[in-house]
Amino acid sequence: MDKFIVAALYKFVNLDDYVSLRAPLQARCEALGISGTLLLANEGINGTIAGTRANIDAILAYLRSDTRLADLTHKESFAEAQPFHRMKVKLKKEIVTMGVAGVDPTSLVGSYVQPEQWNVLITDPDVVLVDTRNDYEVDVGTFQGAINPHITTFREFPEYVKNNFAPDRQPRVAMFCTGGIRCEKASAYMLEQGFPEVYHLQGGILKYLELVPEEESLWQGECFVFDQRVAVGQGLQPGHYALCFGCSRPINRNEMASEKYEKGVSCPNCHDQLSSEKIAAARERQKQVELAQRKGLTHIGTMKS
Repeated sequence: MDKFIVAALYKFVNLDDYVSLRAPLQARCEALGISGTLLLANEGINGTIAGTRANIDAILAYLRSDTRLADLTHKESFAEAQPFHRMKVKLKKEIVTMGVAGVDPTSLVGSYVQPEQWNVLITDPDVVLVDTRNDYEVDVGTFQGAINPHITTFREFPEYVKNNFAPDRQPRVAMFCTGGIRCEKASAYMLEQGFPEVYHLQGGILKYLELVPEEESLWQGECFVFDQRVAVGQGLQPGHYALCFGCSRPINRNEMASEKYEKGVSCPNCHDQLSSEKIAAARERQKQVELAQRKGLTHIGTMKS
């Protein structure tokens, strides 16, 4: 069987009819056998989907047939098996939730930096490098010298900036995230706050790992992704992390060797917080997953999404 194409995409654009776009988009994805999640909001579209080469090309052509999405860009990686179990098209207030009204990357946005020029920028001692992702993502991997804001959701980013940054102290700021969407919105926010020079990595970490040779890479570790692969490394090759069903955090081999790790149930991060009822339910679910696997079936509860 051919590898599955995993396509990550987003675009900030006014979609004032986004509610009416949901049903036909859901139907078209299902007809093409596409799985994954797409978010629609007044401010645009965001998501990651997977399918065969022909079907991914078809759904991208369908999206781009809307003149507002004609220049929609996407990033591709590959998976040996379908990394998603179902297709969901969701309606949201924001395609990436910051929770600050009026932040509009279509009218004000930071300077894009191509992956090939990223190393030069972030090794400049006058540039402050900030990872805009959540703490569990940063733990899996990040760029050398990057600041970890230690946030648990993107909603916390504005408060972090307010408490730790000022335009006169950090006039040159570079930011990055998985695919580019969070730092694009973060750059718009920081420009509104008066920061004079704000940069962000175009295409995000995924594009950097795809294009920059390993011997030149300043990336350390792996990159967390929101599908069954859990993480990818240089060249977007599958990583070495699993996902804990109990807390949905990525876990490495050392954590899987812990006595507090139980496949499909818990890991050292959540073991002591889970009730006996949740542990029992998780163990029963894991039994059903393993039973389905022995029968050659896919159990839709194998990963939270």
